[in-house]
Amino acid sequence: MNYENILISIEEKIATVTINRPEKLNALNKATICDLSKAVKLLGKNEDVRVIILTGSGEKAFVAGADISEFASYTIVEGAQLAAEGQESLFDYIEGLKKPVIAAVNGFALGGGLELAMACHFRVASDNAKMGLPEVSLGLIPGYGGTQRLPQLVGKGRAMEMIMTAVMISAEEAKQYGLVNHVVPQAELLSFTNVIAHKIIKNAPFALSKAIKAINANFEDGKNGFDTEIKSFGKCFGTQDFKEGTTAFLEKRKAEFTGK
Repeated sequence: MNYENILISIEEKIATVTINRPEKLNALNKATICDLSKAVKLLGKNEDVRVIILTGSGEKAFVAGADISEFASYTIVEGAQLAAEGQESLFDYIEGLKKPVIAAVNGFALGGGLELAMACHFRVASDNAKMGLPEVSLGLIPGYGGTQRLPQLVGKGRAMEMIMTAVMISAEEAKQYGLVNHVVPQAELLSFTNVIAHKIIKNAPFALSKAIKAINANFEDGKNGFDTEIKSFGKCFGTQDFKEGTTAFLEKRKAEFTGK
C-alpha cells in the first residue's frame, strides 16, 4: 500500500514506521493519522512482523505536534469528534495492539506527538529529544489521551505540572520521570531500539500479546487486571508455543516459536 506521509520498512520481523513530513517537523494532520492507522492495522495482521518501531524522519522531530491549521476554526462538536476519532482509530488501537510497539523518539515529541509516543508500549529517546504537552498555551488540553496516559507513566503530580506549565522537558528528565526507558545518542537511536526489538522477537508471540493485554487491563475502568492475568496465563497453556518453550527448556536448547 502507498502512503502519503509515512515510510515502512520490514527487516528480520521488525517493521519500522517512519512519519515522513520533515518540512512540517512530522506534525500530525488527518492524512498522517489515517496513514498510521491503516499501516498499524495491516502490520498487526502481518505474520512476518513481530515488533513495530515508530519514529520520525530527520533528526529534529519525532512528531512536533498536531497540525494546528487543520482545526483552528473547529466548533465544540468538531473538536470532540476530532479527539474521539483519533483516539479510536490510532492511539487506543496502538496501545491495545497484540504486537509490541516501541516509540523511537528522535527530537521533539510535543502535543499529539508525545501522546502518540505514550500510546506505544514503551519509549526510547535520543539525547536531543524534547517532550511536552503545550496544549494549554493554545487554549486547549491534550485530546489524544495525554491527560490519561501521562499520569500513568510519571505520576499525577508531575503530569499536572507538565500539562499546566506547558513546558518541555529534556530526554534525561523524561528518563528520570519514567516517561522513557532509555536515552541514547541520536546516531544510535534506531540501532539501539532494534537491539531491544530483537530481544523481544526471541520470545513467544502469543505470550507477548497476553502480557500486553494483562498489563493494560490494570489501567482500564471496569477491568480487574489480576483476573485478566489469570485467564491469559491459562490460555497460554493451550498453545504450541508453550509446549515448544517448556520442551526447549528441558532439552536445554533455544525455543523456536511460531505464534501458535
